[in-house]
Amino acid sequence: MDSLKNMFNAARYRSLASELTALSPVFNATTFLDHTLTDLSSRELMDRMRRTSTGVALALPLSYREQLAVLRALAPRIGHNFIGIFLSDCVAQHGLDDVPASIDALRFFTRFGSAEFAIRPFILRDQSATLAVLQSWTSSDDEHVRRLASEGSRPRLPWGARLQSLVADPSPTLPILTALRADDSLYVRKSVANHLNDISKDHPDVALDLVSSWDRSHPHTAWIIRHALRTLIKRGHPRALALLGVGTTSKLTATFTATPKRIQLGDTVTFTATLTSTSSRSQSLLIDYVVHYARASGKASEKVFKWTQLDLPPNSNLTLAKRQTIRDFSTRRHHAGRHRIELQINGRRLAETAFTLTA
Repeated sequence: MDSLKNMFNAARYRSLASELTALSPVFNATTFLDHTLTDLSSRELMDRMRRTSTGVALALPLSYREQLAVLRALAPRIGHNFIGIFLSDCVAQHGLDDVPASIDALRFFTRFGSAEFAIRPFILRDQSATLAVLQSWTSSDDEHVRRLASEGSRPRLPWGARLQSLVADPSPTLPILTALRADDSLYVRKSVANHLNDISKDHPDVALDLVSSWDRSHPHTAWIIRHALRTLIKRGHPRALALLGVGTTSKLTATFTATPKRIQLGDTVTFTATLTSTSSRSQSLLIDYVVHYARASGKASEKVFKWTQLDLPPNSNLTLAKRQTIRDFSTRRHHAGRHRIELQINGRRLAETAFTLTA
């Protein structure tokens, strides 16, 4: 997160000021830099991005549409798609009263920095009309625009405003996902899968009914379905498992070990699973493992990790090994204590082991 935050640094702001000065004689670089550089070190990522967009509005004394014309000229000169997100944020902050110009601007800006966050205030103001526009964008020649149709309407977009009406009833976005179900672009397919995964958390049957109606023989569609159902697979949902061609039962025995048994933060643990088939037929297996993280409260919190999918031959043995480094992330802090790990196959937890993280 810090690396992203630090992209909005003093050098970046001075570069933007120089570009905007060249593009508009009325741009006030001093106003822009005072606004963006004041207390910069104390500002987090999204605050820095927002200060960029509000700084442009303060330093560019033009009408909204005239500001958009300057920003359109600026867009290809920024040279970084993450920084370019502030262009769309300018639209979200100042363009709600001029929807035609704003929607057209977001369609243009999204190729220079995704407009997935900026389209959401327009959905919140007029969901039906905005989703109709996004539906029309599913046939665009530009993969960035097609992706925006799916990503911008995700009910639970990370870092984005939650679209509570779509969390409650996701049906309005299903035509968008269906239109993109076999998209040639992996960039688009990832968004469709993530959107469906959002839906599956609140309405598993809606997500399953939708993908069951699709032609799963198409490789792009099959890819989307496999990734869209990941949360349901981790939960061992029978319909999700069946759609991926595996059953909720398996004929095998399993042992599971973790080495070393005691580690410090930054060390690597190796998980080893040995599977023995007791079936006379080949079995399709989805293999995951579940780490029960020790917490400061004394309770544990679990996280399911995907491992692999394979076919286990009849009456055979197979040994798998998985290495995981135990280190802190911005989204996860580790605590000393016993960490239990379970081996999950086709949604069932068949064996367990443990390691201890020392202080």
